[in-house]
Amino acid sequence: MDLIAQISQAAIINQHKQQTLIREYQETSNAGLVYRLGIMGGTFDPIHYGHLVTAESARWEFKLNTVIFIPSGRPPHKAEKCISDAELRYQMTLLATANNPSFIVSRLEIDRPGSSYTVDTVKQMFKDMGHLTDLFFITGADAVLEISTWRDVAELFGLCTLVAATRPGFDLIETKQGFDLPGNLINKIRFIEVPMLAISSTDIRNRVWAGKPVRYLLPESVKDYIKQCLLYQNLECAL
Repeated sequence: MDLIAQISQAAIINQHKQQTLIREYQETSNAGLVYRLGIMGGTFDPIHYGHLVTAESARWEFKLNTVIFIPSGRPPHKAEKCISDAELRYQMTLLATANNPSFIVSRLEIDRPGSSYTVDTVKQMFKDMGHLTDLFFITGADAVLEISTWRDVAELFGLCTLVAATRPGFDLIETKQGFDLPGNLINKIRFIEVPMLAISSTDIRNRVWAGKPVRYLLPESVKDYIKQCLLYQNLECAL
């Protein structure tokens, strides 16, 4: 199957999963139960197994019904960096998640104008899903260390549970001491240990630029996409 056909098929599968989410939420809310939804935010440039294992670990740990991957549109913290076009990152995420019925990809940030702020995304998800929803925003512990610089942090904590994925052996006490946040907010962060978190998008981009193998670091469909679209051939965009 050629690349265009693969993307088209992945988009159709994703649409069906979105319809299933709506149906399941309606059934859950009609029964007076809360729908538990994970939000996996990130640039996904490219998406790799570390992202996928993190999402699956959070899904199991917090008994989430679904995890929605939301590729960032215009991340303000990377405004000065070279990142791949949002459409390319969206398509790679579609391919990577197609075979997991619990993973869905959203265009929310890609289609929304302006900079992509987490609090705006979570507010929109809460508005779209309804009040019988528990939201869990999933990201890496390294990103959470910079949370004091995020927009409207206190409001964000009021809307969702923040899940921070750490590598095995991560010093949790030292990490919490590194937060520039009030203790009542720090204690709301939930940590999970993810063995494959050592994989990074930056390392994959560097390896592609240098001609080194990336097999087993990310799904074959994403590896083939990178090759066919000639991504990360420029050193500035690889770093």
